[in-house]
Amino acid sequence: KHYRDRQSHEIAQGVRNDIRDLAKKYNASIKVVEVPPGPPVLSPVVAEVYGLDYQGQIEIAKEVKSIFETTDDIVDIDDSIEAPQRRITIKVDTQKAALLGVSHQSVTSAIGTVLGGEDVIYLHRKELKYAVPVRLEFPVEMKDQISSVLNLKVRSRNNELIPMSEVVTATESTLEHSIHHKDLLPVVYVMGDMSGETDSPLYGIFDIYGKINSKPVERYGETIEQNLVSAPDDPYFYSLKWDGEWQVTYDTFKDMGIAYAFGMILVYLLVVAQFRSYMVPLVIMAPIPLTIIGVMPGHALMDKQFTATSMIGMIALAGIIVRNSILLVDFINEQLRHGTELKEAIINASTVRTKPIILTAVAAMVGAFFIIDDPIFGGLAISLIFGILVSTLLTLVVIPVLYYVYVRNRLSSVMAK
Repeated sequence: KHYRDRQSHEIAQGVRNDIRDLAKKYNASIKVVEVPPGPPVLSPVVAEVYGLDYQGQIEIAKEVKSIFETTDDIVDIDDSIEAPQRRITIKVDTQKAALLGVSHQSVTSAIGTVLGGEDVIYLHRKELKYAVPVRLEFPVEMKDQISSVLNLKVRSRNNELIPMSEVVTATESTLEHSIHHKDLLPVVYVMGDMSGETDSPLYGIFDIYGKINSKPVERYGETIEQNLVSAPDDPYFYSLKWDGEWQVTYDTFKDMGIAYAFGMILVYLLVVAQFRSYMVPLVIMAPIPLTIIGVMPGHALMDKQFTATSMIGMIALAGIIVRNSILLVDFINEQLRHGTELKEAIINASTVRTKPIILTAVAAMVGAFFIIDDPIFGGLAISLIFGILVSTLLTLVVIPVLYYVYVRNRLSSVMAK
């Protein structure tokens, strides 16, 4: 990969159409499988069909698959429905075989030769260390016909050639298909991938979700329920559950959101313990939402998607921003304790602390710059670089203004009493 300019995702998109055309030529099915950026999933876009009647699930899955095929940018469409497979049962008539002098072993050996081939002789040559087998193989078209087996002749104990049809009977049936289960519930999968300008699976899922809502899929007069987050509540009704990268994304961002909220509460409690005030921490943490002003436009500018690592970057940003705010507020309080006027104390704090705050921000941005092109941690770098850039500049403006308003209002209320 060090000797090519294109990423693996770009290569996969470039060869997908050519491979699809080649597969159609030979009536084959070929899919381009990419290494997922996160935990492995069955496919980027997965629709799980649940219900009591497995045959009904198959019919619904076929309808959903047809919607997949009419949705833009959905490629490599497949399902877990097994095609009907022919099963041929060959039963040896033991009594008749015994009368004709044909052993059970000779019958099974002959059938094995037809289907799998057999090494009938070995050639020994002086220049070769090992013998060369001469293998008997039947043509593929003969293996697919039961008549090839029935017309085969086997040798009896009397050295006579007996037609196979004299000692065996063949019955043809359909092999029972496998039933897939998930969480002990029978399920049929419909799978696909995204390829296009918006190659995120979320866009494809929401497009199909909207199509099914506008034209509901029904079974026995009941509309199929769609679930984006959890499995169906009642397995005795037909329902559709969306899975794949969407489920991984949802679980990841849910956990990240909980971690982010817990981190904010913990930071608030620590700042309360330091400043012995319930209002000052709110002023100090006010610039945290401003990081979004840098993070989201930064991803748009770099043409990158907001990923789980981007969320990790936002959590890290909160700590950096709070640190800068504490530096300013602590210096302002120190100036006030020395008898400096409020306005002058805020100006002095902003002047003195601007340089170390900017140097710290630049150091963090430079460190994140070296992973900005990483396919996994690029989102973390973008969040840090653009979030620190914007939030640092805004912190130097927002914190002094908010703290000035807070202290002035507090002094006014004290004097009024």
